[in-house]
Amino acid sequence: MVDVRRVKLPGVGVLHTFITDDGGKVGVIAHRSGHSDLITFADDEGGPDAAKVSLRLNEDEAHTLAELLGGTQITESLTALDQIPGLSIDWFTVDYEDHIAGQTLGNPADRGIAGLTVVAVVRGESANPAPAHDFRVFPGDTLVVAGSPEKVAKAFAFFRTGEVKYKTVDAPPGG
Repeated sequence: MVDVRRVKLPGVGVLHTFITDDGGKVGVIAHRSGHSDLITFADDEGGPDAAKVSLRLNEDEAHTLAELLGGTQITESLTALDQIPGLSIDWFTVDYEDHIAGQTLGNPADRGIAGLTVVAVVRGESANPAPAHDFRVFPGDTLVVAGSPEKVAKAFAFFRTGEVKYKTVDAPPGG
């Protein structure tokens, strides 16, 4: 865990800093006005000639940077999960013409897709983890699903058309 120092800056906001493994220092000044300054500089030993960088971010930019930095950890975690044999995690963005638009999620098993889980529904800037069966889906929502690759494909087909396509298996010779 990184040790973060927090210092109140009267009339300005709050400064959060931490020292990196290579001795650099990273800080964020969260201004009372809502914008933030991302700053980096060498440790105190760098003296007056130490390189300093400051970048002003508005509130949306600060949130985007935080999501990108946090998103890297999420992506790495999902990539590790994706390497589990038989597990597929995928995202389905709902369009206006999709069957699921305006419908409740329902229970995938009741729709012939047992073993599939809707992990979350992302709507705008917020996620709705583990949504209930009566959660209503709207165009623009993104459904995060997990299951075997075949079941994810069946779910996507259902979300688009309202039909579950079953693969037919030929009978073995003499069967």
